Amino acid sequence: MPPAIRIALISQDKSLLSRLELRLQSRGYQVVQIESLAGVLGFLYADPPDLVIINLASLDEASQQVIHDLREDSYFSVIPLIAVLDRLPEDSFDWSALPVDDFVVQPLNYDELFRRVNLAMQRIQRIFDNNPLTRLPGNTSIQHAIDKALGKAMAVCYVDINHFKPYNDTYGFSRGDDVIRMVARITANVVRDQGEGGFVGHVGGDDFVFVVPLGKAEAACQTIIDNFSGVASDLFGEAEKKKGYYIAKDRNNVESKIPLLSLSIAIVPTSTPYIQHPGKVAEVAAELKKLAKKSPGSAYVIDRRKR
Repeated sequence: MPPAIRIALISQDKSLLSRLELRLQSRGYQVVQIESLAGVLGFLYADPPDLVIINLASLDEASQQVIHDLREDSYFSVIPLIAVLDRLPEDSFDWSALPVDDFVVQPLNYDELFRRVNLAMQRIQRIFDNNPLTRLPGNTSIQHAIDKALGKAMAVCYVDINHFKPYNDTYGFSRGDDVIRMVARITANVVRDQGEGGFVGHVGGDDFVFVVPLGKAEAACQTIIDNFSGVASDLFGEAEKKKGYYIAKDRNNVESKIPLLSLSIAIVPTSTPYIQHPGKVAEVAAELKKLAKKSPGSAYVIDRRKR
């Protein structure tokens, strides 16, 4: 089971703290009470929470300072912060002066509070999981997508950009990032066109994963390759395009003829009986990508074995 979510309650109202603690613990949350506003950051560093609920009923200067201290601290700035207010703010209220993520109003509706806590935690998990360069879901979401596909007529497809490192080293990180974003957009657009049930994630670097219905996998891979080939040539000069390579240092730091960028895609059907867990999917994909990389340009390989 996943670890319990830890919630820090900050309030000088002991009665409110007790009520909140009792209700939150009844839903399985771990709760720590903080009555004194002095030294809040030090206390939280010693026992870091996943979410903070702070009583701002009085909106006094000390409470507002705690909010700003949390937001200005690099470690706590992304932690969800829910304020407890004594009345509904007016439409003209300046939220930039009170940078919280959400609020509830007293008297508390605990069902509403639980919903807001749940939504805040889901939102922060998405933020942490998504790749900052492509905004695509990361490894946690990829794992869930693969788990969901197991035993169904789906295909998990691993995409790798061939010869990306020497390109990145030769032409610069900025152009390398452009290539990664390009592959992300192409893949996401193609998968979206396949209809419902698709998923695209960014493992990191130049590695991507997408999930589509098995019957649409090969067509999706070929479309991705075609679309990438149509724009990849613009990444090189006329001389390089004509020769089909450029001179740069390879992984061994030796000047070599480096082929132009291409894609290798491994297609792993998840309905095959021997594919029963995500680790096996990754293992088969690694084998298939080695086969795809033997092709002179872009290629995809599907596992058709029945083991």
